[in-house]
Amino acid sequence: MSAGPRRRRLALLLAPLLLLLPTACTDGGGGGPVAPAAVPGDIVVASGRDVTGRNGIRQRLIDAWNAGQEKAGTGYRARLVELPGNADEQRSQLLGALQSGSSAYDVVNLDVTWVPEFAAAGLIRPLPRTLLDDDVVAPVASTARWDGEVYAAPFNSDVGLLYYRSDHLRRADVEQPDLTAGPGWPELKKLITAVGDHKPGGYEEGWTTQLAPYEGRTVNAVEAFASAVPGLALTDEDGHYDASVEELTEGITELRRRTEASYLLPDAFHSDEAASLGDFTAGRTTFLRHWPYVYPALHQAFPDDRLGVTTLPGRAVLGGQNLAVTAASERAAKATDLIGYLTGRQSERCLLDAGFAATRTSAYTDDAVRCAVGAATPSAAPTGEGADTVPRDAAGRPRYAARVLLPALRRAVHRPRTPWYGAFTQTFTTELGALFADDPPGDAELAERLDEALGRALPR
Repeated sequence: MSAGPRRRRLALLLAPLLLLLPTACTDGGGGGPVAPAAVPGDIVVASGRDVTGRNGIRQRLIDAWNAGQEKAGTGYRARLVELPGNADEQRSQLLGALQSGSSAYDVVNLDVTWVPEFAAAGLIRPLPRTLLDDDVVAPVASTARWDGEVYAAPFNSDVGLLYYRSDHLRRADVEQPDLTAGPGWPELKKLITAVGDHKPGGYEEGWTTQLAPYEGRTVNAVEAFASAVPGLALTDEDGHYDASVEELTEGITELRRRTEASYLLPDAFHSDEAASLGDFTAGRTTFLRHWPYVYPALHQAFPDDRLGVTTLPGRAVLGGQNLAVTAASERAAKATDLIGYLTGRQSERCLLDAGFAATRTSAYTDDAVRCAVGAATPSAAPTGEGADTVPRDAAGRPRYAARVLLPALRRAVHRPRTPWYGAFTQTFTTELGALFADDPPGDAELAERLDEALGRALPR
């Protein structure tokens, strides 16, 4: 089937679902955000919260673009609107607003898993292919494509990383506490056992992660599945469910190994990003699976040589956000220019310096690419307060960026790329909850149940 008919077929299938979603831009009491009244020439960018804190790097980049437009007398300016709520709530708000035909937003900052859904529904428009040049990290670039078209430009990326307490390892007489090369799971378990024999104050178990019934559980499970079954994508190129019971069984077995009670902090089964970060910071664990954006905050909590970071054992999931132009935008051409600036080489270097994972290789490797935006270095605290304590290389980049973060991005795996991602992740998270119950089913039995549920939730 050609690209055009396939997009129209998917749009028709998705339209009834979109009608059920709450509308975001209302002037009533619906609780959604009300977009500010349009000002001629304004390009409105809708995004989630900037994790780099007060006066974050996203806003500073937009301010820099606005200064250039004012100097050139173009009459255009960009305005950032931060959406409230968690990622699922923001997705619903954007879907409701764009499906209604609203032109309140010109640019939307989409989670990488949302791009196929918004593209298939005709809510965002194709962009020039030149936005994805060879400098964009390959796995990151593929998150911006759907059905043969470029629908977005990678803004900031994300990938699972393994943080660890170097002081815990030294206390346990581990000979090489620098784990830059990345441990495998057998090595990680040996390290946890060693620390357990020399428990630091406040220590409870070896590692923690995010296994509460939300997207964090999906991410951890996909990492286990992809590590156990190389090449397993769970969906095909059209976004249809495509896995066997045998593959699911292997993935569940690996997830069970990773969540054994003798290694994992029990609170991990109820933890999200904030809770797991708090447990690690309190010294309850030696290892933490988390995202790059916590690197500055952790270095403020653990200065000197008490903190380390490396790649995850096995495969890590790719995250991040991509910028897209809405189908209803009345300023699409200039909005595309804005996206080109925000995702260009200098801007990506600014994002890296501020604590995000940059999407361009040059940000990590080319010392000639520098951030031209003032005060790009973060405060090292999510609140935007305090001094910068991030270890940096000779060119001013976070010291771990080239040797840990870039290799992690290059090896990262995708969550299923499908217009029905919402249905997938809800089903996946719910069914896998049985694995963490008091009386869990066997791996093969749970795999059969998961296969049936995913077959109902997604087209095969």
